[in-house]
This record gives sequence, structure tokens and C-alpha cells, in this order.
Amino acid sequence: MINNALFGYVVILILVVLFVAPPIYVVFNFIYFMINRARLTGAKFFRIIEVWTIIILPILFMLFDVGKDNNCCSDSALFSPGHRVGIYLLIVACMFSYMVSIFRKQILAPILELLLNVFLILGIIINVLLCVHLNTGAEPVLWMVGNVPILMLLLMELSKNHLLLKTYIDENEIEVDGFFGKFSWAVLNLNPIMKYPVLLLMLVPILILLSLFLMLFGQKPDSLIRAFTDTYKHGFSQLDYMCDNVQCGGHFLCSVGANGHQSIVKPIRYGERNGRKIICNRQLLISNAFENLLEEKFPAFHLFIRNRYNRVGRFVHKYYGLFKIKIISDVVYIIMKPLEWLFLLCLYTFDKKPENRIGKQYLSETDRRAIDTKSNVIG
Repeated sequence: MINNALFGYVVILILVVLFVAPPIYVVFNFIYFMINRARLTGAKFFRIIEVWTIIILPILFMLFDVGKDNNCCSDSALFSPGHRVGIYLLIVACMFSYMVSIFRKQILAPILELLLNVFLILGIIINVLLCVHLNTGAEPVLWMVGNVPILMLLLMELSKNHLLLKTYIDENEIEVDGFFGKFSWAVLNLNPIMKYPVLLLMLVPILILLSLFLMLFGQKPDSLIRAFTDTYKHGFSQLDYMCDNVQCGGHFLCSVGANGHQSIVKPIRYGERNGRKIICNRQLLISNAFENLLEEKFPAFHLFIRNRYNRVGRFVHKYYGLFKIKIISDVVYIIMKPLEWLFLLCLYTFDKKPENRIGKQYLSETDRRAIDTKSNVIG
């Protein structure tokens, strides 16, 4: 018990150090910087916090999201699986720009300096959008400890760059040749009230060029927008309607099969799922009992299988009218028959009371307890 308690305290301490302390540290430094135009703490430790917040956390965030699909029944992808590449490229470009900005020793050439600040502005926009996109359910915690500190660091870096440039101009005679060089230097030398809106406008051609580049790899022209909108259950999601009437945790194919002709699919009773009455046949009960056994014995493997099987549910929902045709339900029932036999074999191999498990599927809690009580009395 002592070891378990100690382990729990250690885990909590690690979580606080990694995910609570850095945001608080950034907030205090941001407030101090906005007042005094200087950091509150030492440069070396602050650099560690910057790398953790701007580089490591976004990488972990993208790795966590990249394996997800749009899913009505569990955590759904933050960015649309078919359009996330462009957003990832922009995030990486912003991360790279920030790293260049904090580790460089001097002012860059005018065009590079201009692009550097443009991508810092882009980082601010992406994080503001993410704050809105994550503002559902328990997700606000993510943007409060992740996106808000990143926003503060980006704003501090933009302000620092402007002060650095102003100092450089005061101390040096500037000679710039060429149209693009002169244009870049003119923009960089603007008052912040004018400078940042111009930098914002300069994002438009950059995003257009990125969209054209992504089209070469099969992406759509509006993929950067659809990365946010073609999702479920997030701030900018436009596909929530596709989750209407989706029965999470259901055996979609077996449920369809149970709706066929009675002489073929052999319904045996009504059941209850998510407060709704459904038709149950032997195949559906066996399939659900097998999933129940799998969840009990191998929860991680069950979650892996369930997340992928939910894609079938989305397909069934999309063509729901088609699966109401009894002949199609008959065909689905027949196709699923070998799997039914395999599931039954597994149940009789790994469960001491397989018929009890099968009989309890899609019953009310009271009826399930009655079966358990009867089983214990008989046993």
C-alpha cells in the first residue's frame, strides 16, 4: 500500500512538473515582460521551458492525433484524417521559425527576417483557432495548459524581435538593394500598429502557395480549412450530423443481419440498447458476448478492435436506407455466420459459463442480476 501510494505521488509530481508548472511559469514571465520588456527569470532555464512548450508538447500533440480517425463513439481526431498534412506542415514551420528566432545571434537578411515574423504570426493564428476548436467537453484544459502558453511565448518573441530590430537600426546604417529587400525592410521598420496587420496579410500568398503544393500530392484546395471542419465533436466540426442515431458499442453488421427475414435470421427476443428496443437473434447475442469477454480479458486489444470496427458503423449509418432491405440483411447474416461460429468457439473455450454471458446481452440491469443470482444458486 505504501509503495502504491508513493508511486501515485511520484506520478502526480511528474505531471505537475511537466504540464502545470511550465504554463504557470510562462504566464508570470509574460506578465512581467509586458510591463518591463524583460524576462522575470534566467535565460537558460527560460530556454528549457520554451523548447518544452513550443517544440516537445506540439510534437507529442501531433503524434497523439495522427493515429486517430473521425469517431462518433470515442475520442475523435482533432484534424480531419484526410486533410491534416497541411496543418502539420504549418505547425512544424512555426516551430522551426521560433527556434531560429530564439537561437540566432544577429538580425537575419531582410527577406528571411520578414518570413520569420510572418510565421510567428501564423503560429498565433493557429493556436487561437485551436483554442476555439478544443473548446468542447474536457478539451478546454488542453488549450489552457498548451495553446495559451504558446500564444504568450509567440507574442513575447514578436515583441522581442521588434525591439531587437529597432536597436539594430539605431546602431547601424542600413543599405538594402532590390525590390524584395527594400519591401521587406520597409515592412519590418513599420510601427507595430501597422506592421502586424501587414504581416497578417502576407500570410495569404504563403497559404495559397502551400495549398497549390499540397494539390500535387492529392490534397484539395481547401484542405487547410477542411482539416478543421471535416471532423466530429470539436469547435469547428461540421460533420456532427453523421453521428446522429449512431449506436455506439453496437455490433453493426450483426444488428443489420438480425433485421432480415425471420425464417433466415431467426430472431429470438427483443433487447435493449442505449434505451432503445432492438431485435436480437442468436448471432447478435453471441457477437456481443464475445466482445464482452474480449473487453474483460484483453481491454487494450478490445479498444484497438472497437475503434476500427466503429468505421463500419459510420458506413452503415451513411447508407442506412440500404440496410433496411431485408434481403440485404439476410446476406449480411449469412456472411457473418463463420464469425459467429468462431466467436462461439472462443466463448466455450475461455468462459466457464458461456451461455450465461450470451443470455445476459442486451438485457436490463435487473434481468442481468437475476441471471447471475440464478447461476450462483445452481452452482
